[in-house]
Amino acid sequence: MESKKNATTIFQMPLHYPRYTKKDYQDMPEWKLDRLLGEYGIPMTGSLAYKREFAMGAFLWPDVVEATQYRANKSS
Repeated sequence: MESKKNATTIFQMPLHYPRYTKKDYQDMPEWKLDRLLGEYGIPMTGSLAYKREFAMGAFLWPDVVEATQYRANKSS
């Protein structure tokens, strides 16, 4: 039986930062969110809503989120 203290985990940053919009994350199926988060070494448990909120917080820049909301409010 192998010892866990000798086990190592290697994190490899994906080549491209995800370029999804807030709407993309809101519509993204759970399997795709799991795969995206897994590529960044972020195994995620929880509801689909939690995963979406986490991904948006992790990958969307605050000014992009604010600009998207501004445009949506302006067009209403």
